[in-house]
Amino acid sequence: MPPEYDPVESPDATTVFPYHDLTPPTTADVYRARRVVRDHLPRTPLVRSEPLSAEFDADVYLKREDTLPTGAFKVRGGVTLAAGLDDEFRDPGLIAASTGNHGQSVAYAGRAFDVPVTVVVPEDANPSKVTAMERLGAEVRHYGDDFDAARERAEALAADEGYRYVHSANEPDLVAGVGTAGLEVVEDLPDVDYLFCPVGGGSSAAGYCLTVGELTDATVVGAQSEAAPAMHRAWAEGHLRPSDRMGTFAEGIATSVPFAMTVRLLRDRLDDFRLVSEDALRAGVRDLLVEDSVVMEGACAAAVAAMRQYGDDLRGETVVFPVSGRNLDVEKLQAALDD
Repeated sequence: MPPEYDPVESPDATTVFPYHDLTPPTTADVYRARRVVRDHLPRTPLVRSEPLSAEFDADVYLKREDTLPTGAFKVRGGVTLAAGLDDEFRDPGLIAASTGNHGQSVAYAGRAFDVPVTVVVPEDANPSKVTAMERLGAEVRHYGDDFDAARERAEALAADEGYRYVHSANEPDLVAGVGTAGLEVVEDLPDVDYLFCPVGGGSSAAGYCLTVGELTDATVVGAQSEAAPAMHRAWAEGHLRPSDRMGTFAEGIATSVPFAMTVRLLRDRLDDFRLVSEDALRAGVRDLLVEDSVVMEGACAAAVAAMRQYGDDLRGETVVFPVSGRNLDVEKLQAALDD
């Protein structure tokens, strides 16, 4: 008989269950997570970008999270969470809502730890990401027009069928796991001056705040599309109300709901947070492919767009931004190239 859990009062517009601990992780938790991550995943390279270094008259490095087995950073959090999964959830398994990368992370972790996984995706989810989740052994269910509709369906299934719901951001283990990328940056490049990071649910930016922001003198800058500004509004205005705008093509940062735990971390630790245009996102995707031969998702390009807002302020500095994912739909890539 699977465990049954009813939702509890949530500080944001998403559903949380009694097993969700909304206490933000610490830098020490990131170090603990690394013990798991390094046993299951390769270290990712930090590579100097000659075209961007020339553009900004700076030393610009790419943290190549796209080289991870799922093609995106989130798998670091997935294996960290699954490694500590309570025994009562091993039979019913994990459930998540995703536009792709979070679902692949949970699917990969489920396969690594022999735990069944269900992922709810929007009806128009990236086909290549859906195929990747299925190849990793996940059951994929399509529901709704966008991520938030899929999320609400996953939350309901978790309550009805006893799955362990893996929240997109209100999970300390996920944030600690993805934060291990920041430890690698600090070890490889301790004199970094700026780190730019895209923000969707905020787990990656929170992880970099706990590591690069905590352990170096670097300025950590978040970036989000102005067409999906929920987290930026929460950070700037100090509330957790959903946004009525969510129209970005970059599915990795396409959410209209801010998440309590990551907002708390970012409000405490993020140095700056920029909104960027959809045109700037497409330009970033195109430029990295043409100039650096790097295929990256629209979400990653938010960091490039924010760097371009800083412009001359980066001259002579050492700058890092994560290529957080490579799982770009072919049609979206073609549209960016045609702009």
